[in-house]
Amino acid sequence: MLDADLARFYGVGTRDLNKAVARNLDRFPDDFSFVLTKEETANLMFQPGTSKPGRGGRRKPARVFTEQGVAMLASVLRSERAVRVSIVIIRAFVQLRDLLSTHRELAAKLAQLERKLEGHDDAITNLFEAMRQLLSPSGPNHGRKIGFNH
Repeated sequence: MLDADLARFYGVGTRDLNKAVARNLDRFPDDFSFVLTKEETANLMFQPGTSKPGRGGRRKPARVFTEQGVAMLASVLRSERAVRVSIVIIRAFVQLRDLLSTHRELAAKLAQLERKLEGHDDAITNLFEAMRQLLSPSGPNHGRKIGFNH
């Protein structure tokens, strides 16, 4: 998660959050928190709702926090709100992990069933292909773009 998003959740300024991290860098190894590269920061600038340079936006690359980094932030910020928010965010990470695990298990079972029924009927093959497309991370692609053209 980005530092600016977490700062908003915790009710502190992004600058204050990053200062607290800088004072406690030993608690944030690279697998807890890292700073985006210039290229990654530039790519982030093209996302909707992100401030552009020269318009009061970021002057430094964003710091990103993993699930463990979010947990550590609660101890660094030392507020009741930080603890409550960290618990909610960590529960969201756990639910996401469970969802991904379920998705992988379902895809494996689908592949196993497909192998059992292989060669039986074109309709079954087509059904499995449609299900595989629905399970793909990007979903079906109809060639239509949603949103505004830039």
